Amino acid sequence: MAQEKFARHLKWRDTVIPATKKIADMPKVVSTVELDRIAELIARHPESIGIEGLFNELGGHMPRRTLQRRLSTLAERGRIFAEGEGRAIKYRIATITGTAEVALAAFQGQATREVYVPLSVEGKTIKAMIRQPIHQRRPVGYSIDFLEMYRPNETAYLPDTLRDQLHALGRSPAEHAAAGTFARDIMNRLLIDLSWASSQLEGNTYTRLDTQRLIEFGEAATGKDALETQMILNHKSAIEYLVRGIDEGSDGVGINTETILGLHAFLSDGLLQDPQAVGRVRTRAVDIGGSVYRPIALPQKLEELFGIVIDMAAEIDDPFEQAFFLMVHLPYLQPFLDINKRVSRLAANIPLIRHNLCPLSFIDVPQQAYVDGMIAVYELNRIELLRDVFVWAYERSCQQYVAVRQQLVPPDTFRLRYRTEMSDTVRTIIQRAQPLSEGVIRSAVPAKVLDADRDRFVALILEEFNALHAGNAIRFGLRPLEFEAWRKKHQT
Repeated sequence: MAQEKFARHLKWRDTVIPATKKIADMPKVVSTVELDRIAELIARHPESIGIEGLFNELGGHMPRRTLQRRLSTLAERGRIFAEGEGRAIKYRIATITGTAEVALAAFQGQATREVYVPLSVEGKTIKAMIRQPIHQRRPVGYSIDFLEMYRPNETAYLPDTLRDQLHALGRSPAEHAAAGTFARDIMNRLLIDLSWASSQLEGNTYTRLDTQRLIEFGEAATGKDALETQMILNHKSAIEYLVRGIDEGSDGVGINTETILGLHAFLSDGLLQDPQAVGRVRTRAVDIGGSVYRPIALPQKLEELFGIVIDMAAEIDDPFEQAFFLMVHLPYLQPFLDINKRVSRLAANIPLIRHNLCPLSFIDVPQQAYVDGMIAVYELNRIELLRDVFVWAYERSCQQYVAVRQQLVPPDTFRLRYRTEMSDTVRTIIQRAQPLSEGVIRSAVPAKVLDADRDRFVALILEEFNALHAGNAIRFGLRPLEFEAWRKKHQT
């Protein structure tokens, strides 16, 4: 059943792969478990081991020719080293050398330590591999095998125990409320944190305070490039699009091609030389700076694989596994001319927002650690280093929002039932520049509000206006300047 289910997704077998290449000619997919088992056996022999020794340790369960192919694959991926020639060839595991990165000041014995995230054993190994000089790394292209080996809800990049820990960390007071409730409750903080942190990973030099002033008051930071300002504002628009559009049972914002294209349209607005590339799958080849990875170039294959990646992601049940899959496979495919990683970081928040989990803001994530994790995916198809970054980043995000969560009160079911109508009423009064009064509110109450609920509804609207200011007006779909114009006209 798993094979049949996956075959429905991988239409590339019939449409993406040229018709002249028959399925029988396709290379067999190698299980990562099988490769890991062989690598583990080699690691037990620090002085190296030959193929005969490996064959014996495997109990003869793997044909010798198959073992040779698996060893070649491990060597190509940089996980093992081969020494000698012919029958004398021996293998040893790729080890981490005890190097350190030190910056010395003139005539002072001072050193700076690289800011990084805590790494697993696998993460340390991969970091050493991708830190080799670029001329020593073998150029690679897009591997369909990497995608094919993943089976939604059968394969897991995040082990069960790790997912359980993440669920415990990310649980919010609104876990049983309507989809997106928690994100809407912390909207002001999320807009600033995620816009700033995600932009920083792209080299943006705005500080968090600069970002806060830009988002809350529209004040661009002095001396900053206009493109940096645009990047921050694009993040703000994209986050608003996600949070407002996520609603349980709707066909709008979710893990689908329309949403991912929409995210790219928001994030790339005004940042691409070709305006036709905004919100569209690319039609020409791209390169990855600082990497030997060459993404797929043929537009027809790219379009097809883009749909497959989104369909597979949509089938994943666990929100954290779904988030991480998107962080891995969207940048790896590089479906857009640029801004692929930004799209993946915001897309990773969709399942978290839908399940009212703490969002992933990427606060304090070291840029180099994130870049190294992506290069490992690009060049080695290894996810462990990026997984270390993902887990640390989520723990850090949860720490940032723990105080916010403690201040939140359990959701009011009446407010939840009429949240859309309340938002519409507040927005209508302000956009019509009407004065605040009970009569004005009653005239603006939507027809969906039951007669028996209208008195309480009006009272809640008055409460909302008492707490309303330029910083939180975004909750009602209002720009700060809209609110300020209304306040100046009607404030007594």
